[in-house]
Amino acid sequence: MATQVQISKKSKVLSEEQFFGLLNTMIQETENGIRTKKNGQRIGPGSVRMYRCLERSLKEFAAHSSFRFKIYIDQNLSYREKIVAKKYYAKFYMNYTKFLYEEKDFYDNYVGSLMKLLRAFFNYLESDKHIPVGSYHRSFYTPKEEIPIVALSVEQLNYIIFNKEFNKKIKLKKLEKIRDTFVVGCTVALRVSDLLNLSYQNLTIINEDYYIRVKSQKTATVTSVKLPDYAAAIVRKYKRKNGKLLPEMTQEWFNKKLKVMARMLPNDFEMVKTREKNGKQMIVYRDPKKKKHYKLSDHISTHTMRKTAISTMLSLGMPEHIVRKISGHAANSKEFFRYVKMAQNVIDKEADKVFDQIRNYNQEPLAEIMGL
Repeated sequence: MATQVQISKKSKVLSEEQFFGLLNTMIQETENGIRTKKNGQRIGPGSVRMYRCLERSLKEFAAHSSFRFKIYIDQNLSYREKIVAKKYYAKFYMNYTKFLYEEKDFYDNYVGSLMKLLRAFFNYLESDKHIPVGSYHRSFYTPKEEIPIVALSVEQLNYIIFNKEFNKKIKLKKLEKIRDTFVVGCTVALRVSDLLNLSYQNLTIINEDYYIRVKSQKTATVTSVKLPDYAAAIVRKYKRKNGKLLPEMTQEWFNKKLKVMARMLPNDFEMVKTREKNGKQMIVYRDPKKKKHYKLSDHISTHTMRKTAISTMLSLGMPEHIVRKISGHAANSKEFFRYVKMAQNVIDKEADKVFDQIRNYNQEPLAEIMGL
């Protein structure tokens, strides 16, 4: 049931019960499509799940610390009361983030996500419920960390697709569906949620050529890509009555089995894992007691598919604007820029072309020119 709050001229504080009631109301309105994005589009189920995580986290923090939640009605506060409110929110932020870092052992990305959602909640109170909460929540800092992009090389992707011995082992381990889904994912550059939802409505066949056309659940961007023969063969292989293009599985199961498959790749080298807390980088060990590091296979996940697809296209010379068209990234996308940075060999090749042209203007031996 939605929580309704009446604000009088004398109201100065909303109770903890009202705080959680309003938070739950926002989540329900988001889930039901009443609360939307600024452009009117529906907010996705992934965001709803994150709001529920925020709700559980705040309740757990309240139980752990005996902290009493409240919402100050800023317009009804005196100058001195506003100073008290500011100190209250500063204390909340300090204690809550300390709880997330120390008790829950979360890292900057997740803490930042929760704080961003909490700020969105206060904005919702002001814009949708017309509760004058003030600007205190704008001081809730949202930490971020740039998690290194893990993508397979062109050689590794080729090995997974074409190596006969590897694919024999895949069949014996009953990982064929995992391998096939992964290969398509590394081809079409879709987000995993869109990939696993592919149906025959997303498939177009023109003169025996297969095309995948998808409207992203997250960004509503329409992307289209022509499948190579090996990916088209996988789609034909899983033709099902339920209309799905690929085997049905949960993201959790897919993630788990991908790591099993990745351990079968040659040269599963040691790959140090680092994360950040309060901006401080730290090494995360697979076995903290023995200081044992993670391996490449431990870093492989469903995100690897999209990253591999984009980095492969870039590293093999596909122009950036075409890659963005396939991946659905905007021209100024920070996320896409990370893929460009990762594809260092693309930068190296282009730089070599320029420097070779400079060198070709003079054919004298380098040693003579430099006086060596």
